Amino acid sequence: MKLIAILIAKCASFILTKIQRGGSFPGQLALRICPDLLSKLTIPCDIIVVSGTNGKTSTSNMIADLFQFHQQRVISNRKGDNLKEGITTTLLNACSITGRFRGDIVVLEVDELNVPYIIKHLPVTYVVITNFFRDQLDRSQEMEQLIRKIETALVSFQGVLLLNGDDPNVVRIADQTPQAKVVYFRAERCSTASEQSEEASEGKFCPRCDAPLVYQYYQYSHIGSFHCCKCHFQSPQSAYCASDIVVDQGRFQVLCQQYQAPVPSLYSIYNCMAVIALCDLFHLPATLPQTVFAQTKQPAGRNETFYWQNQCYTLNLVKNPTGANEVLKTIELDSSPKALMIVLNDHAQDGTDVSWIYDAQFERALALSTQFIVCSGRRAYDMALRIKYAGYQGELLVQESIQAALDTLYARPMRSYLIATYTALAPLRNAMRKEEH
Repeated sequence: MKLIAILIAKCASFILTKIQRGGSFPGQLALRICPDLLSKLTIPCDIIVVSGTNGKTSTSNMIADLFQFHQQRVISNRKGDNLKEGITTTLLNACSITGRFRGDIVVLEVDELNVPYIIKHLPVTYVVITNFFRDQLDRSQEMEQLIRKIETALVSFQGVLLLNGDDPNVVRIADQTPQAKVVYFRAERCSTASEQSEEASEGKFCPRCDAPLVYQYYQYSHIGSFHCCKCHFQSPQSAYCASDIVVDQGRFQVLCQQYQAPVPSLYSIYNCMAVIALCDLFHLPATLPQTVFAQTKQPAGRNETFYWQNQCYTLNLVKNPTGANEVLKTIELDSSPKALMIVLNDHAQDGTDVSWIYDAQFERALALSTQFIVCSGRRAYDMALRIKYAGYQGELLVQESIQAALDTLYARPMRSYLIATYTALAPLRNAMRKEEH
């Protein structure tokens, strides 16, 4: 069955390529024929899995670049097909008809819900966890349920766990992985940190004894320096700790090396820290990550810039309160006259429950310098109501059609920021690329 599944998947991929289509359909076909197909592949090299709520696409792509710039043959699902079907498609395209792998290293972005399946069926050697936030409750379940499933999947894991040491929800995984080598990356307190957090925060209680966690400071959301008021659970020490951080310039220092993140934000610096730690663990040149940060292309819709009539339009994907807050913080820093377009959909990939918009701090973008706001998408009126509840006094428009909303935005050219949920990102981005000049 293995040979038949691989052959059919390769034929499907060939046909899709010829008609300039892609996607996870070949992997879906292969797994229907042979459900345990991944277990039957011969992959003799390291497999790095990158997962977490936010930042896994940017982080996994930079890790792939790290090894590619070191002249290694890298197999990676760069296009973000991070479910088991998409991962299967990626791997089958890179192996022979007998299932033998051709490559020096595998770097896979893996959706959190798919981590147990991938760990079970592939000989994974490294697991990178970026963070855990509440995200799409109707699909991803409560965060506690999700983390427990990942902990269970990693109980017998004997590779390297690279964890965000500033996220208590990630640090707790080390308690359940006695056979793994655990390595942490962190960041020292930066100028934007605070003693109190006004954001939706999940890291309030100790995962060991349920006592309240005490924070020395919050970097953002529940990311920061913490300790339990009763037991020994606390922020771990780490050799991979960013210092001398200048957030608005993306500058920081690690292991006596200066780096600059591809996007000037604390969010991006944490992603970079995972790359730097892996670089050192694989004994690659310490200067290589900066080459990656300088040259890597950001994934579509991650602080992506377009121009129309000499005006700048910045597009960002958002999918949960924490991610939205980080984007809104960037918009808040711009005091010039500007416009905002928000596209909110509620398809399965977006999360059908859009109540998360009330946990996101849209108030950050509603300064007097925000001239007008256009709401669009399937839940455009819900988004407009959220903006009204935030107390926005400026001009608020609703255009359910993405193209009509974009036309409205372009009709009054000015510095603009566009925010889109998952299924809205591609059509909005395509419309912007079509009209860019």
